Amino acid sequence: MRYAIAIPQYYADGSFDPGAFRDYLVRAQEAGFHSAWTQEAVFGKRPQLSPLEAMTFAAACTDTLRLGCTVFVSTLHVPAQLAKSTSSLDQLSRGRLEVGVGSGGKNRPFAAFGMRPERYLARFTEGVELLKRLWTQDSVDHDGEFWQLSGAAITPRPFQKPHPPLWFGGSGPKALRRALDLGTGFFGAGSVPTADFAEQVRFVRAQGDRPDFEIAKRVYIAVEADAARARERVNAELTALYGGLPPAIAAAAIAGTPDDCVRAVREVIDAGAELVLFTPLYDQARHADVIAKEIIPALSVR
Repeated sequence: MRYAIAIPQYYADGSFDPGAFRDYLVRAQEAGFHSAWTQEAVFGKRPQLSPLEAMTFAAACTDTLRLGCTVFVSTLHVPAQLAKSTSSLDQLSRGRLEVGVGSGGKNRPFAAFGMRPERYLARFTEGVELLKRLWTQDSVDHDGEFWQLSGAAITPRPFQKPHPPLWFGGSGPKALRRALDLGTGFFGAGSVPTADFAEQVRFVRAQGDRPDFEIAKRVYIAVEADAARARERVNAELTALYGGLPPAIAAAAIAGTPDDCVRAVREVIDAGAELVLFTPLYDQARHADVIAKEIIPALSVR
C-alpha cells in the first residue's frame, strides 16, 4: 500500500504563506507519504491555486516526494502546451511527476477556453494520444480532427522514460476502458462512494489484460475526537467546494474519530485501492500529522 496527501491549494487573495507551505511538504516527505497531489479548477467560488504552479513550488521544497495532479481537465488544455509544461516539471523535479487527466464532462465552460462542447470526448482522446507522442517522440507529425503538427518536438522530454505515470479519472465503463487503453492507472474520485468505487475496480480487473494497471482513490477525510463535529465540518467544506452537497458526495467523505476513519479507509483498501490519497479540506497540516501518526499505522493492524 501507498499513501498520499493533498497539496494545500485553497488560499484567499494574499493569504498564501510560503514558509507554512514548505513546512507542510517537508513534514509530509519526512512522514513517509509516497506522494502529494493537487486538483484543477480554473473557476470556482473557492479560491484555489493552479495545480502546475503549486506542484512546481512543492518540487522546490522537497527532493523525494512524488508530485501529481488528479486531474488536469485536459479537454481545456492544448496538448503541446501541456506536454511542454509537464515535461519541464518532470525535469525540474528529477522525475517525480505523476499526471492525471480527465475529460471533465460535457458541462465544462468550453467557450471560456475558445472551445465548443461538441465531440469533447473525441478531443479528450486525441489530446491524450498527442500528449503521449510529444512526450516520447523526436518528431511528431499529426493530422487530427482538432490539432495539426508537422515535425514538432518537445525538448527536453520528460525525465521519466517513456513518460510520467498517466492516471485517468472518470467513472463509467467507457471511461474505464479508455483508461485501460491509454493510461497506466485509474484514480477514483473523492466524490464517489466506496461501494461504487468497488464496482469500478471489479470492472477494471475483469478485463484481465493489464496486470500492471494501478488503481488509486481520493478520500476526503475529517478526523476529530467528536465524530459529529467531524461530519459537520467536512459537510460544510464539501458544500463550499461543490456548490451543494449531493447525497453521494456526502456518503463518499470519511469523517469521525480516528477509529471511525481507520475502519472506513480499510473499506477503500479492501475495495481495491493500491494508493489512497488523503484529502483533508480544513486544518490540513494538523490532519496530515494525525493521518501519518494515527491513521496509517493503524491500517496495517488487522
